[in-house]
Amino acid sequence: MTSPDDNLTSPDAPSNPPVGPETSAPPTGEPSQAQHPAVPADTPRDEPASVAAAAGGQEAAAPSRVPAPRAPEVPTFEVTLRIRRFDPERDEEPHWEDYQVTVHSTDRLLDALHQVKWEQDGSLSFRRSCAHGVCGSDAMRVNGRNRLSCKSLIKDLTPEKPILVEAIKGLPLLKDLIVDMEPFFQAYRNVMPFLVTSGNDPSRERLQSPEQRARFDDTTKCILCAACTSACPVFWADGQYFGPQAIVGAHRFIFDSRDEAADLRLEILNDREGVWRCRTIFNCTEACPRGIEVTKAIQEVKRALLTRKI
Repeated sequence: MTSPDDNLTSPDAPSNPPVGPETSAPPTGEPSQAQHPAVPADTPRDEPASVAAAAGGQEAAAPSRVPAPRAPEVPTFEVTLRIRRFDPERDEEPHWEDYQVTVHSTDRLLDALHQVKWEQDGSLSFRRSCAHGVCGSDAMRVNGRNRLSCKSLIKDLTPEKPILVEAIKGLPLLKDLIVDMEPFFQAYRNVMPFLVTSGNDPSRERLQSPEQRARFDDTTKCILCAACTSACPVFWADGQYFGPQAIVGAHRFIFDSRDEAADLRLEILNDREGVWRCRTIFNCTEACPRGIEVTKAIQEVKRALLTRKI
């Protein structure tokens, strides 16, 4: 039974606030929400509520954000690759085939060839490895000039016309853009492309001055891509000719102050199919993707043969 005194309230006791739609009775020991001003819902999270409250209850303006600059879009365009195809199992003679590809202005010819092989015709055959102009395996004839496909920008190859792509000349054609490189490498091996010394192995490195190094520095850049040799008309007509690259390879060691076989290499190149077959046409120098002055190196070997001075 309830005592009448239970329904009485002391005049000193604070009365409970009315419970309405905006407030609810707080749990025991927790402050009522009505004791704190409402924080606008769109107030940034990193802004203290007191800042919003100090604003007179008005919504705080969102901080301005500067949009990040967008990279410009790389333009794309259509090009036609006219590739000289040859499959020894089906074709008696090479023939030309056209392929339409969409490329970016930053794409190289090798990118377009990949697109053809991966998306249109998986039978297309060509060599490539590093794709950065170092391995020298993707040399081919593009619009009549020897180039590395990985270093040739499509936009520099008159893309408004069909781009002619074929295997390099002067070496036996195996398939599509692949040739037999063995005659090329055999000529290179014949000039002894390695350091020859006598006596016991040294106990320290063989010293060389900067001036001595500069004497043959240019010909150390060769990457054996065969672009120079396969651009030489003499090599096209006479497969026995050593070719520009073999002479460049010999030059690199003939003028090396640490080497002791310069006379032997000079005698090898003094052959009728050696250095004297060069007609100084400069095709080799223009074709070199590494910028080696091939014709100049050949002339220096000729001069060394005549004067017997290194």
